[in-house]
Amino acid sequence: MTDADITTATTPAADWQGWQKSWDRQQEWYMPDREDRFRIMLDMVEALVGPAPRVLDLACGTGTITARLLDRFPEATSTGVDLDPALLAIAEGTFAGDDRVRLVTADLKDPGWTAKLPYDSYDAVLTATALHWLHAEPLAALYGRIAEVVRDGGVFMNADHMIDETTPRINAAERAHRHAQMDAAKARGALDWAEWWRLAAEDPVLAGPTARRFEIYGEHADGDMPSAAWHARVLREKGFGEARPVWCSPSDTLLLALK
Repeated sequence: MTDADITTATTPAADWQGWQKSWDRQQEWYMPDREDRFRIMLDMVEALVGPAPRVLDLACGTGTITARLLDRFPEATSTGVDLDPALLAIAEGTFAGDDRVRLVTADLKDPGWTAKLPYDSYDAVLTATALHWLHAEPLAALYGRIAEVVRDGGVFMNADHMIDETTPRINAAERAHRHAQMDAAKARGALDWAEWWRLAAEDPVLAGPTARRFEIYGEHADGDMPSAAWHARVLREKGFGEARPVWCSPSDTLLLALK
């Protein structure tokens, strides 16, 4: 047996597409309409900046937005930014050899994170279900830095949990209904956040990155989750000319801001 044979025999191979699908199913347990927001997001990218955009996939995770972007717009390019070692490992495995994709490790709470980007400006900055872990003050600061990298005429879109505190009874009823559906799906075998990460920690390839991920983040925690009106107001204050929702569900909103 040669050294190459030994290396091949002892190096585990990861099923990156399998992990992508598993991540999608886990996220869909929380958001059954998840693909709807991506479809509208890409519709608005095409409408406002065309079918070959330079995109910044913010808090990209496994590259969910990037995968859908490139599938729909083969001439697009994407820079994915995240801090999570495990999710970035899946993204790196998924897009290995695709020169349309660049991946950057950066902390969005670090004021200098934009210096790590390969380009000074982008046609579109896109993010989904990620920025709710930031509290209002650091999120407003992040919006200012996003405004600096979106070109004039470019767009920023954030699809996330945005809670309108002026409608507490509606919010409570929606939450109760949504969680009843989630409980039924889990009874049928759906994975939740904790179970998905338990499986990642058991994978030979992802065990190390997953351990580092929990050293960075600890357990999952949410920020303030302000209303869509708050997001639109702050984005206008930070330099965007227009901002409003372009899609919403009973609990989530896709907020679009035009530079």
